[in-house]
Amino acid sequence: MFKHFIYLQWKAFFRSSSLGKSIGLKILMGFLAIYFAVIFLLLGIGMYPLLTEFYPDQPPLHMANRFVLLWLVMELVFRFMLKTLPVMTVKPLLIAPIKKRKVVNYVLIKSLISFYNLLPLLLIIPFGIFLSFKTEIAPLSIIGWMVAVYTLILSVDYFNFLIKKKFTDNLKALLPLVLIAAVLAALEYFDVFRITLYFGNGMDYLVENPWLAIVPVLLFAALYKLNQHNLERRFYLDDSLGGPAKEVNTQEFNWVRRFGDIAPFLQLDLKLIWRNKRPKTTIFLSLIIMGYGLIFYPQDTYESMRTMYVFVGIFMTGIFMINFGQFIPAWDATYYSMMMSQNIPLKKYLASKVGLITFSIVVLTILTTPYVYFGTHILVMNIACAIYNIGVNVPILLYTGSFNRKRIELEKSPFMNYQGTGAAQWLVGIPLMLIPVAIFWPLTRWVSYEVGVAVLAGLGLLGIILRGPIMDFIERAYRKNKYAMIEGFKQTGE
Repeated sequence: MFKHFIYLQWKAFFRSSSLGKSIGLKILMGFLAIYFAVIFLLLGIGMYPLLTEFYPDQPPLHMANRFVLLWLVMELVFRFMLKTLPVMTVKPLLIAPIKKRKVVNYVLIKSLISFYNLLPLLLIIPFGIFLSFKTEIAPLSIIGWMVAVYTLILSVDYFNFLIKKKFTDNLKALLPLVLIAAVLAALEYFDVFRITLYFGNGMDYLVENPWLAIVPVLLFAALYKLNQHNLERRFYLDDSLGGPAKEVNTQEFNWVRRFGDIAPFLQLDLKLIWRNKRPKTTIFLSLIIMGYGLIFYPQDTYESMRTMYVFVGIFMTGIFMINFGQFIPAWDATYYSMMMSQNIPLKKYLASKVGLITFSIVVLTILTTPYVYFGTHILVMNIACAIYNIGVNVPILLYTGSFNRKRIELEKSPFMNYQGTGAAQWLVGIPLMLIPVAIFWPLTRWVSYEVGVAVLAGLGLLGIILRGPIMDFIERAYRKNKYAMIEGFKQTGE
């Protein structure tokens, strides 16, 4: 049966309207996988010598055990942020004579054999080999330690699975866990309660008693069964049906009518953001990111690394542009085919997106003005980055949207929901920030900071001046890909 499930998903991949884009992203992700595999392998080979060098008075395995808990926490955070849950379209299977448990087991095992779970082996196995040759630790103890650490990592994977499934529709229920983690981190930082020390001592005790490796194995089995039970319990068509509406939002945004021909589209976008959780989240996230500058600006270190100010400026003033813009026009996927069948000027539709994103950049730039406290050069940089975003990055994002083929279900919860996205989609925003950094760095290094800022602002102004022909080019791209986009948005599979 597993072979049949793999065959179904194989056909779904090659029959997708976004096949070309998907293959291109798979190739890119393949190169990234090789890169990270090499990094982990080198780290695994070098971990024993490094621990010996930095902690000459302590056994390397003892010091490694002190970092295991921190590693597990980082694993959870990165999986939470980047890893998408393994999915398959189950509705057609509900009427087929297939046991629910077989489908559920396939989903869980598919999660288990992901690349995320193979990387730690490249670190654990070389370190274990070094321990066997460089120390007098018994081979059985080393094997027990390796089994324990790896099963803990697999347990983190299923714990992440459980968190995403359990707290998808109620993020507030996750706050107690975040608060507990923050309190433990504070106690660790102020040397009040060293949880990493106690956890490391527990791992040392496991090395002395390798039979205790059964404890992480039992934890892994328990999490597997718990996930299996939860998925089987939700394996029904009516589980996805929402409850009765308690409140109806009738906000009409009539004030946007003063914006002329693009007013109907702006009104539609504002309603979409206001009435749906996922796009509304982009607003709250943008406001939270306003504090990002506090990580860099107070540090004297970055005064000699002013290129980082470009990254921060682009990011803070363009966070809504990145989060909202990269999914244009997938936000309108539900009714995109209807819009394209009407006598609607496509250029006006695109202009409304530009207007909305430009307005967000202006607002976020105004909100970053208090950073002038750290120097007028930071305020000038943020303004230059905002102009660059408006003139260069907005057209780039709008153009890349013409290749979008994956729909977004607006009614789904915005938190821990990466529908149609994965690690590759997180990379979409990287060129938007790296290109201005690449432009600014040589200028500020060999000319001056002021010239670098002026060039960024000048490129943005040039993009604004040439907005007419640029929009004509983008409109042609959307018309060229019109029917492929419509077909792609009709597909409801993940």
